[in-house]
Amino acid sequence: MPSVRVVSLVPSLTEAVAVTAPGVLVGATDWCTHPADLDAVRIGGTKNPDVPAIVALAPDLVIANEEENRAPDIAALRAAGVEVLVTEVRGLDQAFRELERVLAACGAGRRPGWLVDAEAAWRDVGGIADLRGAAATAEATRPGGRRLRAAVPIWRRPWMVLGRDTFAGDLLARLGVDNVYAGHAERYPRVAIDELRDAGLDLVVLPDEPYRFTRDDGPEAFPEALPAALVSGRHLTWYGPSLAEAPGVLGEALRAAYGGRGPRG
Repeated sequence: MPSVRVVSLVPSLTEAVAVTAPGVLVGATDWCTHPADLDAVRIGGTKNPDVPAIVALAPDLVIANEEENRAPDIAALRAAGVEVLVTEVRGLDQAFRELERVLAACGAGRRPGWLVDAEAAWRDVGGIADLRGAAATAEATRPGGRRLRAAVPIWRRPWMVLGRDTFAGDLLARLGVDNVYAGHAERYPRVAIDELRDAGLDLVVLPDEPYRFTRDDGPEAFPEALPAALVSGRHLTWYGPSLAEAPGVLGEALRAAYGGRGPRG
């Protein structure tokens, strides 16, 4: 029998714990979609968890994240006597450290194979996602081998983009794509669409979460000549087992878009 009872308020951490320490999760959010066969009580959303329901599960530990979860909910759980481990993940290296901390707290006896594979995959990322080759294919090589410049919308109506100090921005930078809003004062600024169109971008990166950008909802807002890469939000924003395959999945999507084989077909 598992010795630790855990409730997870973070979808990516839910997957990490579920595949590494099966049976310890007794509660998870409605947004915890991986693994698909997760057997845990659903306790609401990441932003509106049912605190009394969580307390009733008598967890030994609740795992949360300072960005995904609200401070009042964390405070309410602690006031009820529940131990809450709050993670901070704003870059890949920090993600690896926090994953080890969470898994240890959940009773994992050793570093899981998927974590070892993920670290190796990102160490070798230069050979996977060299987008300069795609740039040459598209006859768009930049002076001096300049890295590609992109904006990463995460919402529309209103348009919002990745700003400073984000996990997804760090992943893209390691793949050779620099976020033009990485120096913005806000982490998720609202930006007028006209400003986005005039930002001197080489491509626009459109994930399928939190807003589900599709071929027909997102790319059409930008000039026809601007490549639009539709990418997996799970591989761009989740820190967990998906990190092992993320360099390949994201690198292929970016190369395809910038090489003229993207969403505009």
